[in-house]
Amino acid sequence: MSALIFAICAFFSTLLGGLFGIRYHDKLHYIISFTAGVLVAVVFFDIIPEIFNLTTVNGLSITLPMIALVLGFLAIHILEKYALIHHSHEEEYAEHKHPTVGLISALGLAFHSLLDGIGIGLAFHVDYRIGLLVTLAVLAHDFSDGLNTVSLMLVHKNTKRKAFWMLLLDAVTPIVGVALTFLFVIPNSILTLYLGFFAGFLLYIGAADLLPEAHSKHSSYKLIGLTMLGMIFIFIVTRLT
Repeated sequence: MSALIFAICAFFSTLLGGLFGIRYHDKLHYIISFTAGVLVAVVFFDIIPEIFNLTTVNGLSITLPMIALVLGFLAIHILEKYALIHHSHEEEYAEHKHPTVGLISALGLAFHSLLDGIGIGLAFHVDYRIGLLVTLAVLAHDFSDGLNTVSLMLVHKNTKRKAFWMLLLDAVTPIVGVALTFLFVIPNSILTLYLGFFAGFLLYIGAADLLPEAHSKHSSYKLIGLTMLGMIFIFIVTRLT
């Protein structure tokens, strides 16, 4: 019951982050700058350390998760280029955006939120105190997750209505994840591969997609500062939790 209550808290944290992004969509370049920093920092301060921890504790090879990371990076890169090539006549390829890319990116974040919920549920199955720590970690970045989902949808020319529905999906998935922990457990060998793939996915979106977009038309020290702030925020969250 406690895990479900905290999953509901994660729902509202994600929802608030996304609604903030929709409300201030006219300041999207500022939001994207912060979001880019968050995504890149999550890869290096959260996901990759978790991969090394899981592989070390369980005696698994680090090579396969790193291959998965490269594949995740290439997968979103190829998907984005494929979408652009097949829609190049819409805007003569100059505008590197397409709603499909935003949708796939948002779905990836929703799946990650599902695993966040699974993490909360499994932690509470082990120990109540561990469950609280994991929940604090999830809640701390769920606001950013909602912000990320909306930013990715809007920057790729999706409507605010579609962005809201994807936000709602992202907010609901932690609750679903907690519920699933009463049914099955994900093997660590599979989890490390997923984390590697998702790390490559986020790294591409943050460094190759969002950062160039944020700075393409608005060059200023404020944007660089917001990117650094996003990185510092995740660094602090991961160190505290």
